[in-house]
Amino acid sequence: MNFDLTGYLEQKRTVINAALLTRISSKGDGSRLCEAMRYCLMGNGKRLRPILCIAAAEAVGGDTKSPILEDISCALEMIHTYSLIHDDLPAMDDDRLRRGRPTCHVRFDEATAILAGDALLTLAFELIPSSSADPAMPSRILSVIKMIARAAGYHGMIEGQMRDIAYEKQNINFAAVKEMHCLKTGLLIEASVVSGAIISGADEVTISCLTGYARKLGLAFQVTDDILNVEGDPAIMGKSAGTDAFRHKSAFPAMIGIDASKKYAQELIDKAIESLSVFGDRAAPLCAIAKYVLLRKR
Repeated sequence: MNFDLTGYLEQKRTVINAALLTRISSKGDGSRLCEAMRYCLMGNGKRLRPILCIAAAEAVGGDTKSPILEDISCALEMIHTYSLIHDDLPAMDDDRLRRGRPTCHVRFDEATAILAGDALLTLAFELIPSSSADPAMPSRILSVIKMIARAAGYHGMIEGQMRDIAYEKQNINFAAVKEMHCLKTGLLIEASVVSGAIISGADEVTISCLTGYARKLGLAFQVTDDILNVEGDPAIMGKSAGTDAFRHKSAFPAMIGIDASKKYAQELIDKAIESLSVFGDRAAPLCAIAKYVLLRKR
């Protein structure tokens, strides 16, 4: 079937941006800290994680206008933005450009950037708990909170970031690089997809299918990110290129080459899409997003 992914993404970004603005605009107006939080959160982001959360809810027949789903989607984007702020810091990757603008520590200062990231992370978990007349909802919310916290914490993204730094200028094997990127990037993408399904009441078999999709998608996203760091146009990406080679990062192109990396990403996306076969047309957005990840320019 023909699916208008461009229109879908634009419509979802509009909804998510409005929701984010509502949740950040009333927080400490006039505060330098909140100015930095808004500056980073409301930049020109892809909003991939919240969109995946919503698309997964659609795939399982959930209520995509649910306030709880919207809160979770916003929380995922806040956590992702926090990770970017900290990842860009001088002590980490020392990047000066993000989402087409100066990074937080460049625009403000290093201390403000650290605190803005911390504040977005904690605000994310303030958002997720919601009241509901549905007696099943509290247990679903607790499951989502635990899963997202684990994906973002030392069992997931933070451990992956630590390894990313530790592996610089090291001879690391393919399995170790794959595991690092699954932790650093993949688990939060997995949590984004699965949280949309959980909060919508999906059963274990359905969640298992979406988990398989998300794991392949998350790793493919990182492979294409590594490729873009070599071949991408900074003007389109909104961030610098060539930084992985400069810092001697353990990236896929450096390990297996560009052509092999592209082939590997294609294989991952093909397998991700196979995992969605049970959903039929309801998974059209998720299928299209997988293809977009493979062909994206930013």
